[in-house]
Amino acid sequence: MAGVLDGVDQRTKLAGHNRFELLLFKLAGRQRFGINVFKVQEVIQCPSLTRIPKSNSVICGVAHLRGKTIPVLDLSLAIGLPPIKRGTGAYVIVTEYNRAIQGFLVNSVDRIINIGWDAVKAPPKGVGKEGYLTAVTKIENDLIEVIDVEKVMKEVMGAREEAADELIDAEVRGGNDHIMIVDDSLVARNQVKKVCDQVGVTCSMFKDGLQAWEHLAELVRDGNDISNYYSMIISDVEMPRMDGYTLATKIKNDPQMKDVYLVLHTSLSGVFNTAMVEKVGANEFLAKFEPDELIVTVQRQLKRHQQQYAQ
Repeated sequence: MAGVLDGVDQRTKLAGHNRFELLLFKLAGRQRFGINVFKVQEVIQCPSLTRIPKSNSVICGVAHLRGKTIPVLDLSLAIGLPPIKRGTGAYVIVTEYNRAIQGFLVNSVDRIINIGWDAVKAPPKGVGKEGYLTAVTKIENDLIEVIDVEKVMKEVMGAREEAADELIDAEVRGGNDHIMIVDDSLVARNQVKKVCDQVGVTCSMFKDGLQAWEHLAELVRDGNDISNYYSMIISDVEMPRMDGYTLATKIKNDPQMKDVYLVLHTSLSGVFNTAMVEKVGANEFLAKFEPDELIVTVQRQLKRHQQQYAQ
């Protein structure tokens, strides 16, 4: 795998063109899975791991890497498959999610492919809410499964989902406001909604950029003022069919939608380029998932919106 991830940061040029690069790997079995290269820092052969007493069984231990100590999770075990056999050439994919560095133990790493988000589909309906897939795509007639890492991280590492009570502004109540949440992860959508619920704001949730765009276009056809109808839009970046960059570009290039306040809310904090936010016209970037920062952002925009549209 030496050199396979050289120049990952250069790949940000794909952003905004509804394309991305997927690192393919295998767990326990022949099925191939994928992870966005944006989230990958490096791929290494499994190093010596130090066990953590009384830790979650999914955590294999910690690795000491470049002066840092990171947890290593058995990704196969985390999604209900047999555990990865260590000592047989297993690899660790070192990633950054939600401002934290962690490694995922996998059986083998295949290669990197360049693909359009429009070729990535939502998982089959039969998977249900308890499934760990966030998207699927076909490569060389093989079905590639993209794992809902937010769900894995929440179950294994845990996370505080509500903002601190002292941050809630009693003067800001969102009873007459409406927020759009766009994210392919059910866990992530519900996390954002839970924070919005703390200020009493109504939320509409969409599972990808195309679904959100079609909804917005229908509202415009019906004569709605989008910036009045929605106090703000909070959108993930990585989504099947249409990514958040493309959604933002389309919204901000539409004269009847461009004034709506748009926040890109993503776990791509490690390689996120501020210039990219400006390029697609988003109003703000917020790294996942910090409920205190999210509620501050939501309340600040609710104040602006309520002042702007005060009767």
